[in-house]
This record gives sequence, C-alpha cells and structure tokens, in this order.
Amino acid sequence: MAASNRLVLGPLVGAIDQGTSSTRFLVFNAKTAELLSHHQVEIKQKFPKEGWVEQDPKEILQSVYECVEKTCEKLNQLTIDITNIKAIGVSNQRETTVVWDRTTGEPLYNAIVWLDLRTQSTVERLLKRIPGKNKNIFKSRTGLPISTYFSAVKMRWLLDNVEEIRQAVAEGRAMFGTVDSWIIWSLTGGKNGGVHCTDVTNASRTMLFNIYTLEWDAELCQFFDIPMDLLPKVRSSSEIYGLMKSGALTGVPISGCLGDQSAALVGQMCFQDGQAKNTYGTGCFLLCNTGSKPVMSEHGLLTTVGYKLGRDQPACYALEGSVAIAGAVVRWLRDNLGIVKSTEEVEKLAAEVGTSYGCYFVPAFSGLYAPYWEPSARGIICGLTQFTNRNHIAFAALEAVCFQTREILDAMNKDCGIPLSQLQVDGGMTNNKILMQLQADILCIPVVKPSMPETTALGAAMAAGAAEGVGVWSLNPGDMTAVTCERFEPQINPEESEFRYARWKKAVMKSMGWETSEPSSNGNGDWSIFSSLPLGLYIVGNSYSIVYSFLLVNGCFGILRLPL
Repeated sequence: MAASNRLVLGPLVGAIDQGTSSTRFLVFNAKTAELLSHHQVEIKQKFPKEGWVEQDPKEILQSVYECVEKTCEKLNQLTIDITNIKAIGVSNQRETTVVWDRTTGEPLYNAIVWLDLRTQSTVERLLKRIPGKNKNIFKSRTGLPISTYFSAVKMRWLLDNVEEIRQAVAEGRAMFGTVDSWIIWSLTGGKNGGVHCTDVTNASRTMLFNIYTLEWDAELCQFFDIPMDLLPKVRSSSEIYGLMKSGALTGVPISGCLGDQSAALVGQMCFQDGQAKNTYGTGCFLLCNTGSKPVMSEHGLLTTVGYKLGRDQPACYALEGSVAIAGAVVRWLRDNLGIVKSTEEVEKLAAEVGTSYGCYFVPAFSGLYAPYWEPSARGIICGLTQFTNRNHIAFAALEAVCFQTREILDAMNKDCGIPLSQLQVDGGMTNNKILMQLQADILCIPVVKPSMPETTALGAAMAAGAAEGVGVWSLNPGDMTAVTCERFEPQINPEESEFRYARWKKAVMKSMGWETSEPSSNGNGDWSIFSSLPLGLYIVGNSYSIVYSFLLVNGCFGILRLPL
C-alpha cells in the first residue's frame, strides 16, 4: 500500500519484552500509551539435570528478530507506517546469565536461568570463606544476600565448570551479561561493533554492583574471582545505547533498558515513595518505590535499583519481594502433570470447586525466595484426602501464588511502616479473574488491575521514548493518560483469610530442609541409605519387625530373645 494511504498516528515506540516463558515485541502510541500491535513467541526451557534450568541464547535472539519482523508486518497490514517508530526499549528476565565470544558472536554455553539451582554447592563453598557463613555480608553494598538467584554465582559456576569459557576468558574473548546485554550487543552489530552495555537495574541483580556508587565493585569481583573486563558498561535506564543494525527497523535507536520488574514499576507509574506493584509472571515480584535512598530490609526483602531515567537523573530505589514460582506452577500442571491442556483451563477447574478443600500446595521447585531465602525447600502438596481431585489441586496452585504474595506484602509492610491500602497488579496471570479475587480475599485489601496489563513492555517503551535525543514520550505525570482499572474487593471475612493463611504457613514449614546440595557418602564414594538418620532408623526398625514376625509365627521365643 502506498505510504500516503498509511495511518499517521504520531510518534510510536517499540518494546522488546524478553521474559522467561516468552519473547514479545509491542508497539505503543507515544502520546496515548495505546498498544497498537504485538507478536509473541514462546521460549523453550531446558532441564538437563534436576534443579538445572537453561535456555538457548540463540533461540532467545532469534525470537526477538521474529517478534520485531512479525509485529512490523501486522502494523503494515493495519496501514500503520512503521517509519513512525522512533525508539525501542528492552525489558528482560533478570539474573539469567549469558557468556559469549566477542570474535564469533556465538554463545559459549546455554543461558543459566535465574531460578536455576545448580549453584547451591557454589554458594556453600563461598559461604565457608565468610566468618559465621553470613549470607548477608554484602547486603550493605548490593542489597542482596548470597544466593543461587544472582548472576555472580552463576558466572562463578561457569568459570569453574566450563573449559570453553575458561579458555575464552584467558584469551580475552569472553563477554558476560544478563539477557539485556546479549540482546543489545547483538542488535547493535554484534561482533561487528555491537555495544556491550547494561543498565543500573540489571546490574543491581548481579551481586557485583555497588548500589550506592552505581558502579561495578572491584572487591566484589575479587571475592567472586570474576575479571572486570568481562563486564558490560553500566548506563542509565533511559539513553541512546546504539542503533538497530538489521531488519525492518534498521537505524532506529535502542534507548531504553530496564529489568522486567523495574519496567513494570515504571509502567505502573509508581514514581512516588510508597507506591508499589506486583507482577505475576513465571515468578511473582512485589516492588515498592522507596525514593532516592536505598532502604535495607530487616524482613527478608531485597534492596534494588528501581530505575534511573536519564544519565543526569538520580537513581530511585525499591524494596523487592521475590517469589520464584507463580505462573510456572500453572505451566507445571500443564507440562509435567498433564491435568490441563492449556494454562487458561486452570481457571476453569478452580472455578468449578471454589475451594481447595483443605489441600495446600507449596511450589518450592527452586527453593523458597523471599522472605525465607531457603534453598533446601522443595515443593509439597499436603492435606490430600480421597476426595481431592484435579480441581482442588488447580485451586490450591492458584491459592499458593496468593499466599506467597501475602508473605512478601507482610514483610514489606513491616519494613515500610505504612501498610499498603491496595495492591496494583500486572502480568499475564492477572487475566485469571479467580486468581485476582483470591488475591484480594487473602490480602484483605483491594486488588487493582489496569485495563492494559502490558505494563512491563509499557515501562520499557516509556524509558526509550523519554530518552535524550528521542524525546517523544513525556514522563510528567500531568501529561500522562489516565489509566482505567478493574478493581477486586475482598469477599470473605478476615478470620477465614487468617485461618487459611495459617494453614499455608504450616505447609511452608514442612517444605523446608528437604534437600541438601550433596548426598552423603559411606566413605567409598557410594551413597548410603544409612547416611540418612531417619531412613536408617526406619530400615533398622523394619528389619526388627520382620524378624519379630518370623519368630512369632514359628514359636521361637523360647529359644531366642531379641532386644525389642
């Protein structure tokens, strides 16, 4: 169609939203924040060993290219002129770690995903070097405990276990980054001059970044023994990093970058101290804006950089409660148990019963994150009876997401001192009305969902459009379009909510201490069932029972007495 017949909508801004489960490219009108078109591609997760979670960096990158091209095709079909796309923002799954070769542009290993648990033994080895094994020793600099969650520990594992990476580091060929760095480097030219950078929000999730100085910390890099020349340059969340070098949007600046949870904080317009949002994706993440100074949690939350919207703008910080498994539990019901054929079917199953009938599900597949930070926990379903069916398990899975949110909201209220009067929500799971009503019931406060739930992508677009040199998106609150919302009010009495929450807490306690990083050995390198005290006692006790039964049947007690 001739360009003269195409719709002129004013400046447009694109956003790459690269999450754990999928990649999307979305295009917004910079004046109205209206979503005009998008395309989505699901990303495969690999589980090569128990607790290991990987993704193919090349598949991630290919999905970005595909989403950009398909969205541009859709815009052309809508007679919307793609030359009006003035900037692109990037939002990404945080902590997921990629190492690649600067000379070939090829990944040197699969991306280790943020919820991967392989580094538990690495964490334990690092803690042995610290007096009292204090996992919070670096919290005053990083805002984070030493945990399998963060990128530095993943990078340490790669250096310890992947010869190809060790060799590339020794030869000066290796580049380290979170997914945003990999995408931006590749889109801006890759091995032919690609820009190796990240933003302050993603850097603050590595455990190598000082959240006060907003720079890589030499002492932290020395502790983890990670060469600083591997690291990307740290930039603000809103500035021009480079230009697209291929595809339909060649020449368009990439000018926004935010870790997905920070992007949602911006997209929900939580620019004032005390404003908070909760995002329901693969995991669940509650962030509260704490202003220009970091606030250290005393109740198991993380301190993180919320955003820095311009090179000359101050950083804003946030308290964060991180839950590893939210939408992932629904995907698990579909892919692992096969009790549903689609994630949408879970809502239907739960609605049919309206209760878990005393069944409680703790989806600690990757241990427990906030507020416990307990890697030894594993998933459990308890309270089962002969009456329990797949509907009750589906309901319990949704309820588990809400209980986990209640735990981190309680911690946040204690740290902030002023309880939230309502919870702003976003993310894919918020389309589930049963989940949203359950959340309001369990929190005993209203849950407020914007009519356009794509706030993560919107935040990345806002940062890109507002960047110096682009300037098509105003972040002045008075210039922003009013957001229409759907509101869910609590419908059960607080006593019932507290009873169900207390039962959930009991289930959480039973999930802990389940796993250790290494099995015990009998001294010959072989694992022994008797190295587990409870199991050993069980077997010994049952051996006596078998002998006892044999003697009783054969009337042998006059001949032999056992010390029973």
